[in-house]
Amino acid sequence: MSESGHSATGYIVHHLTNLKVGEGFWTLHLDTMFFSISLGALFLWLFMKAAKSATSGVPGPLQNFCEIMVDFVDTQVKDSFHGRNPVIAPLALTIFIWVFLWNAMDLVPVDLLPAIAGLLGIPYLRVVPSTDLNSTFGMSIAVLLLVYYYSIKVKGPAHFAMEVLTHPFGKWFMPFNLLLRIVEDLAKPISLGLRLFGNLYAGELIFILIALLPWWIQFTLGWPWAVFHILVITLQAFIFMVLTIVYLSMAHEDH
Repeated sequence: MSESGHSATGYIVHHLTNLKVGEGFWTLHLDTMFFSISLGALFLWLFMKAAKSATSGVPGPLQNFCEIMVDFVDTQVKDSFHGRNPVIAPLALTIFIWVFLWNAMDLVPVDLLPAIAGLLGIPYLRVVPSTDLNSTFGMSIAVLLLVYYYSIKVKGPAHFAMEVLTHPFGKWFMPFNLLLRIVEDLAKPISLGLRLFGNLYAGELIFILIALLPWWIQFTLGWPWAVFHILVITLQAFIFMVLTIVYLSMAHEDH
């Protein structure tokens, strides 16, 4: 606030600015990378710890939580994925937990971590990776690449090419079929990335606006919005996971 002249606009812009290095296409958002990698490492560490300390007796809280998550994701895969691939369930679990951890950073008080970073000489810090289009599109594009990989691997290059060129209107309308396929394939990562980004960006902006209000109004409005936002962050992680499963299931199916 002091750097922005105590203006509300400057405060909002400051909180919505990433810590960057580089120029143009080669710009890296260091805060997004830091929190994404840190949360991914936290996810791996928690589940590895639960696996190593697993017992057939009464499970502890961590083992119980991990088993619930595994069973939940496994049920979603069985309901939505109609092929055979041992990678799909671990991939879906990783996406769900990782995206949920991304989103959960939105529940951290908006001034807490940026203030700590400011004491360390770091001018900007955005703590929610899913409010950065680079991260949401990065994951959605990775899903699209997996769709292409398994489409070619399962169906074969020739069969995949015939599917792209002849579906849905037959071989006499190859240009139209190809155009529709391009639109369909572009819509997948765009819808995945923008849906996650838009919902979390809006949530972050509302938290920032609440932080501009007097403390007693912050307390009055902050808690209800935080409780409601728990549903949003969980739902967005669930949608991203389910759509990933559905897209990969389609990649394993023959028309």
